[in-house]
Amino acid sequence: MSLAPRPIWQERFPQACDWDAEIETGTIPGLLAPVVAARPEASAIEFRERLISYGALHELIERLAAGLIVDGVRPGDRVALLLPNTPWHPVAFFAVARCGATVVHLSALDAPRELEHKLKATRPGWLITTNLPGFLPNALTLLEAGLVPRLLIGADERWGQEGEVLALPDQPGAVALDSLLDAPPPAQWPQVLPDDLMLLQFTGGTTGLPKAAMLTHGNLVAAVNIYRLWTDGEPLAPGENRVVAVLPLFHIYALTAALLRHLRDGNLILLRQRFDVEVLIRDIAEKRATVFTGVPTMWFALLNRPGVEQVDFSSLRSCVSGGAPLPFEVQTRLEGILGTRLNNGWGMTETAPAGARVPKMARLRPGLIGVPLPGLAMKIVALGPPRAELAPGEVGEIAIRGPNVFKGYLDDEDATREAFDEGWFLTGDLGRMDEDGLFEIVDRRKNMIISGGFNVYPVAIEGAIYEHPAVREVIVIGIDDAYRGQAAKAFVTLKAGAAAFTLDELQAFLKDRLGRHEMPRALEFRDSLPRSAAGKLLAKVLIAEEREKQAGLASAGPASIDPAA
Repeated sequence: MSLAPRPIWQERFPQACDWDAEIETGTIPGLLAPVVAARPEASAIEFRERLISYGALHELIERLAAGLIVDGVRPGDRVALLLPNTPWHPVAFFAVARCGATVVHLSALDAPRELEHKLKATRPGWLITTNLPGFLPNALTLLEAGLVPRLLIGADERWGQEGEVLALPDQPGAVALDSLLDAPPPAQWPQVLPDDLMLLQFTGGTTGLPKAAMLTHGNLVAAVNIYRLWTDGEPLAPGENRVVAVLPLFHIYALTAALLRHLRDGNLILLRQRFDVEVLIRDIAEKRATVFTGVPTMWFALLNRPGVEQVDFSSLRSCVSGGAPLPFEVQTRLEGILGTRLNNGWGMTETAPAGARVPKMARLRPGLIGVPLPGLAMKIVALGPPRAELAPGEVGEIAIRGPNVFKGYLDDEDATREAFDEGWFLTGDLGRMDEDGLFEIVDRRKNMIISGGFNVYPVAIEGAIYEHPAVREVIVIGIDDAYRGQAAKAFVTLKAGAAAFTLDELQAFLKDRLGRHEMPRALEFRDSLPRSAAGKLLAKVLIAEEREKQAGLASAGPASIDPAA
């Protein structure tokens, strides 16, 4: 009996990892348990100059989980998190997992109407937030609207005062999170299994408006262990690393690649609530951070910081840019300053988000995303049925399968069915594979914009702009943005007799309708917008025009990058 041939990327890049290693799976509570048992005194999190040990973190998780159970949380229930980067996030995330319940991640960038949509879609019984001015008022509004029955408020000052905090409200349904921490542990903790639903993470999927992707305990743990198996050029010994975690933990990229993966290894998480390039430099040059995972916006800010060439980056062992494409020339300049490889890869919310990484021995080129991470398989398939696998060099849709791939979209059987073909997840990304098994992205099948690492959906922006009384028609597309990677541009036609408005005026109108990451950064008025023969507005015509314009600007010479833009 002959064995199946090894994938070509394993033959070409045997040094990247142990390709034959088994991918460990398990549960989120089980992920933390080995480190707590072996090294409870080791520091897990540093936040506002305070250290939290693995033992203390575990104790807080157990206490909150016990309190949640007393408060009525049962296996299968849903608990929403509306939190910034704060120790309350990992405490709440692991506590909900300990209860056998499901986390619903809400974005701190979401406008009120988006939060309302997500709560209606997922119907959580509890919402956990904090008493910071940017969070508590929104959470109270959701409580008052009846969108969540119970609001649990964590005191931000527990972790050291930094800036303004709000008093806890005296309001029915609103409870201080601290009041749950003295509950007795249950006689028996709920049983949690790898196939149990752990996380509802919103994404656009491959088409349409954001949906809740269903990720199990097993999906997340598999993704963590997939990352741990990739050792190519990254000697990250467990327990010996300091990891800058400034990416928002409500995003799947930060959750898995920064928090869960490094807690599993017993490393120290340098948790930061907001990005500040000077703090990042201090964390690297003075606190000797060894790992920094960022998005292009952060790398641009670092690159353009005056005097960056004199900063000591020698402690860094692993630098990763993800969440959005990083221009090739920018990566080259950064590597010269950092003195180390800036790793790129690819993944999606639906893959939790492990997908592909670029091997150290691969020759870099624009669009390259690398080879599948260990335990995963990828291929290029035809765009329409039958989804035949295409030969190297041919452009088609990237398909992927592995133990980290999600189970489907919540309450959307049609979208789930359309997203899979014979067990392969159809990513919606167009790409090709070369003769060495290296994959590259050619384009996105749909017009989703990735701005600063966040998914932005033109249809949602268009819907909000259509509410402006002067707007007749609108098309929103993504354009190149030196700081964010991409940004939204709106093309607008006006109603008869209506006066034009400025971009600032449009942004002010959209302030309560869209999140900051969704705001259009460019505006153009047209007498008419391109249409198909059937009368459908054609975004692709405007996309092509913008590409031609950008190509003309590029040929005229390099532009400066303004990180404050």
